Amino acid sequence: MDVDNWDEIRTAFHVARLGTVSGAAEALGVHHATVIRHVDALEDRLGVKLFQRHARGYTPTEAGEELLRVAQVTADQFSQLAGRLRGRGAAMTGELTVTTVDSLTPLLVPVLSGFQAEHPELTLRLMADSRLYRLEYGEAHVAVRAGSQPDEPDNIVQRLYTLRYALYANAGYVAAHGRLGEDLAAHCYVGPSDEDHRAPFNRWLKANVPAGRVGFRASDARAQVEAVAAGAGIGFVPVWWAERLPGLEQMHPPLAEWDVPLWLVTHVDLHRTAKVQSLTTRLKDAAKEWP
Repeated sequence: MDVDNWDEIRTAFHVARLGTVSGAAEALGVHHATVIRHVDALEDRLGVKLFQRHARGYTPTEAGEELLRVAQVTADQFSQLAGRLRGRGAAMTGELTVTTVDSLTPLLVPVLSGFQAEHPELTLRLMADSRLYRLEYGEAHVAVRAGSQPDEPDNIVQRLYTLRYALYANAGYVAAHGRLGEDLAAHCYVGPSDEDHRAPFNRWLKANVPAGRVGFRASDARAQVEAVAAGAGIGFVPVWWAERLPGLEQMHPPLAEWDVPLWLVTHVDLHRTAKVQSLTTRLKDAAKEWP
């Protein structure tokens, strides 16, 4: 990236952050025509529209939002460098992006909400979906991931928590079909859409329950839990989640072979920034109190 490219990106970042050409021009100390020229040149270079122009200012497109996230992390990296050179950490300002899977949001949102309330100048962005956000590309500051230990280079990985799973059914199902006995095929089950899903409890389900007895399948964990709670059959539910759902009865206690580890992942370039350190410490403290 040459100097002109960086000037254009920095200009577009300020336009996305402030929403107006005049605001970006004032923040950068340049003429508004320079801002327009930089944005137009960057859009031409990338071949995409970064902003929707309207009477009130500039609104980022989806591509513009991606630029804003990457540029924010780059700005954080410069802030971290400046802080080290000055002998102190970066300020608790700007954006802090956390990524995880949707099924973990009930655990994480209370922690993240309390953290943001304590740091009102910090904008916290939670990206909760199945996409694997790339920390090395600046798509997120902190990731909470489930399953096998992440092994991407330049990431710092810490064990956060162990998800314990048990088999549950709702009270109505138990009243109609009885409790789980030795004959597993005598019951109906809830499972994943992908019969070869690699989660350990799903591998157990495939190995021990005939496929024809899994009458309700869903592609995401939240839908599977909701199906169990609705009486569709017996299914795996994290113990912490089951404790929040009245009417569920445990049909089989947790087994160690069903456990799923949670990992706290940060990139080495941002790991020691004040806001990343503060949030990861808060998450680790909170995890000690989770069921």
